[in-house]
Amino acid sequence: MGIQKDIVKFNVGGRMFETTATTLANAGRNSFFGAMFDDDWNLKPTSTSTDHYIDRNPDCFAVLLDLLRTGELYVPPNVSEKMLCREALFFGLLDHVRAARSGSFDGNRLRLARSITGQAPGDGTAIRAGPDGGCCVAHGSMVHVYDWMLEEHPPINLDYQRVNDVVWVDSGNVVISACERLGRGDGGMGLFNANTGELRYKFLVTHDYQVKSYTGGAMSFNQDYKLFSSCKGRSNEYGIGVWDQVTGKQVDFFYEPFGWSLGDADKLQWLPSTNCLLVATLFPRKDNCYISLLDFREKNMVWHWSDIGAPASDERRVRDAIAMEETTSICVVNEYEDLGFMDLRSTSGSIRWSSRSRLMKGTMTDEPCYPKLACHNGQLFSSMNDSISVFSGPDCVLTSRLRRSYGGSICDFSIGGDRLFALHSEENVFDIWETPCPPLL
Repeated sequence: MGIQKDIVKFNVGGRMFETTATTLANAGRNSFFGAMFDDDWNLKPTSTSTDHYIDRNPDCFAVLLDLLRTGELYVPPNVSEKMLCREALFFGLLDHVRAARSGSFDGNRLRLARSITGQAPGDGTAIRAGPDGGCCVAHGSMVHVYDWMLEEHPPINLDYQRVNDVVWVDSGNVVISACERLGRGDGGMGLFNANTGELRYKFLVTHDYQVKSYTGGAMSFNQDYKLFSSCKGRSNEYGIGVWDQVTGKQVDFFYEPFGWSLGDADKLQWLPSTNCLLVATLFPRKDNCYISLLDFREKNMVWHWSDIGAPASDERRVRDAIAMEETTSICVVNEYEDLGFMDLRSTSGSIRWSSRSRLMKGTMTDEPCYPKLACHNGQLFSSMNDSISVFSGPDCVLTSRLRRSYGGSICDFSIGGDRLFALHSEENVFDIWETPCPPLL
């Protein structure tokens, strides 16, 4: 790494700054300053003791340089947060600013940071956290996108096609799935620029060498840039489609076994350690619930469960399901506010209901929403009415609850970018929960 005697001088907007190569190396390889270093993190000879002119805001540069020196963020009154984040984005230091503003995500230490009223009429239906701390909210045929500063970008309008699901493939692009309108041949899925709302391309389904119209449903993606979606078409396009998310080309299709309703799936989840896809079709979309793991390499359903013929009434009407690879299990939640667990190593498909994981009830509202599940950093989260319960440890013991005083039931929540976003149904408002920074010593 560069040594302290490597002094680097900058002229930023007419103000002179001096720092060391060691300080600049803290910015990381992908930052504005990364090109000044060789592969061994030594300052390149052409950059040593050389003045560099940068036509940017000097006040913000001073804040960012101090952040690289100390790891702490102090923003003076004359620097607006919006201006600082704009400059941090230019220098590739936005992740440093975010990390300095909030601590590592911990469900038991989350605090309500802000609430935002929705910009669209009617209730929101889904919220999705972005990888950089922003989010998007679906309302009918509209998707409203917010950046990390929670400023809204141009909305994405699907022209009266109802949005079914949204996924962030990276910090600048989202994929939206929508219903096909009868006789219109639209619907399906499209990749949109999250900053401008521009449609980049559509994901097509082909069958017998012909392009087919279809309804795109639940979506997920993996580390190999493959996008998965439940599909329901007019011909034989029922099942799970697979696309290359970079090119938009269809690369595979898992056709629906008889009676398993893969095309109606409510939730998809990619499991990287097993290279399988969790597919869940849940109540009330179907009278019976189906959960399966699909192996696309072998074109095989390697594990499955259904509540058909289940002897216990609490095994019916499963509202949500999520795989927890750390414990090789699937967690489900039913309408009675119970959490149950299924062992993926067992073929019996029985559910073990856990009394220690019973949800901490919030306030019952006039229009309660279905519970939702999420996993993050080894913790399990479940919404019920107007609160979110947090479960920790290998036994998923209830450890805390997130709840605010108004907004009504939580219809959806999502975790990403070190934030938890909770969307309320009655007041069309969403909350942002963050982990506060530890106190400075």
